[in-house]
Amino acid sequence: MAERAHEHYDVLIAGAGPAGLAAARTAASHGARVCLIDAQVQPGGQVWRHDIASPLPRAARRVIDSLSNRIDFLAQTQVLMAQERSLLVDGPQGARRLSYGALVLATGARELLLPFPGWTLPGVTGAGGAQALAKQGWPMTGKRVLVAGSGPLLLAAAATLRAHGARVLGILEQASQGAVLGFAASLVRWPGKAAQALALRARLLGIPYRTGTLVRAALGEDRLRTVEIEGPRGVERIECDHLAVGYGLVPNVELAQLLGCQLLRTGAHAQVAVDESLRTSVEHVYAAGEVCGIGGRDTALIEGEMAGHHAVGASVAAAALQSHRRHARAFAERLRQSFALRPRVHALAVEETLICRCEDVPLSALQGFTSLREAKLATRCGMGACQGRICGTALAELGVFPTGGHDDDGRRPPLFPIRLATLAESFSIDSQGVHS
Repeated sequence: MAERAHEHYDVLIAGAGPAGLAAARTAASHGARVCLIDAQVQPGGQVWRHDIASPLPRAARRVIDSLSNRIDFLAQTQVLMAQERSLLVDGPQGARRLSYGALVLATGARELLLPFPGWTLPGVTGAGGAQALAKQGWPMTGKRVLVAGSGPLLLAAAATLRAHGARVLGILEQASQGAVLGFAASLVRWPGKAAQALALRARLLGIPYRTGTLVRAALGEDRLRTVEIEGPRGVERIECDHLAVGYGLVPNVELAQLLGCQLLRTGAHAQVAVDESLRTSVEHVYAAGEVCGIGGRDTALIEGEMAGHHAVGASVAAAALQSHRRHARAFAERLRQSFALRPRVHALAVEETLICRCEDVPLSALQGFTSLREAKLATRCGMGACQGRICGTALAELGVFPTGGHDDDGRRPPLFPIRLATLAESFSIDSQGVHS
C-alpha cells in the first residue's frame, strides 16, 4: 500500500490548463520526473475544455500531444491538504500523498458571478458556465440565449453557444462604447490578438453587440422567462430561455493560501505574489498563469514554460522568455482597464437578493458584520458546497467584506469537501511514515 499511497516527483504541477501543460512539458524536456494533477477528466483546463461536438483547437492539440511519457497525469484528482514538500490528494484510486522537489501552482481562475435579482433562477448561469455546459452536451439547440457581463469571454461563450444550436439574441457588454472602441484600437500592439478578435466576430455575424448595457433582473417563477436590461435605450424586457452572465475571472488562490504563499491584492481580489522568476514566497513553490493575475491563454503558456524551466534550475532558458511575458502581461493590463466594472454593476443586488446560494442567505442578513468570518458564524454564509468561492468572491467585489475571506478567515484544510473514507486513508498513509 505504501508504494501506491506515496509517490515522489522532481516536479509536481497543480492544474492541467495551458500554464500547467506548458510547465509539465518543459520540465520533462530536462529529464525531470513530472506529475500533473487536475480535477477534470482530461487535460486542457477551462480554456481548452474538450467539446463533444468538435475537436480541440490545433494549439491545444499540439501542446497536449507533446506531453512525454515522463509525465504522470492524475485526472479527477483534487488537492485536500498540504504538508512540507508534499500534497495529500484524492482521486479515483483513493487518497495518496505526493512529495516533490518543486511545485508549480497553475490552478487557473474561476468565473466572477455577481448577484442581481433573479440570478438563482433555473436557466441563469455564468457565461463561462454556459459555455462549459454546451461543450459537455447540455442541450442548447433552439434555445433563446442572452449573453451578458463584461470582457472577451462573452464573445467566446456566445460563439460556442451558437455552434451548439442556440439562438443567441444578443451580447450585452457593461463597458461603454468608448472603452470597447479604445480597446479595439489598442490591438495594433498585439496583431495576433487582433486576428483572433476578428475571427471571433466573424463567427458572431448577425448577433447584436450592445455596449453600456447590463442585466438588472431575471424574471420568472419556476424558471427564467424574461430578462430586464438597462442601457442607453433605457429599460427593456427580453423573453429568453437561458441567460449567461459573467463579469470576468478571479484567480484560484486557495491552494497557494493553504501553502502559506504571500498574496497580492489587486482591486477586490487576491493573486499569488511572485518575483521575476515566478517564485512564490514559499521555497520550492512557483506559480504561473491566471493564479498570478488574469492574463489569458498566451500569458499562461509563456509563464508555464518559464516555471517549468525554473523548477528544474534552467534559469537561463527561462530568462529568455521574460520579454515575451512582459508583452503578454501588458495586454492583460490593457484588458483589465478597458473592461473595468462600472459602479452600477455593484449596485444591482437588493436587500432580498440571495448572496449565498448554498445556504440561502440574502444580502439583508449580512448587514452589521465587520468580517466574512463573523457573518459566516452567524448566518452560515460561505459554509455550503462551494466553501465561499462564489459568495465570498462576490462580497469582496461588492465591497461588503473587502478581503473576501482571504485575509480575515484564513484557509484551512481540506480545500474541498472530503469523504470520511478519504480521511481514514490519509491517516493510514501518515501512520506508515511515508509522508515527507
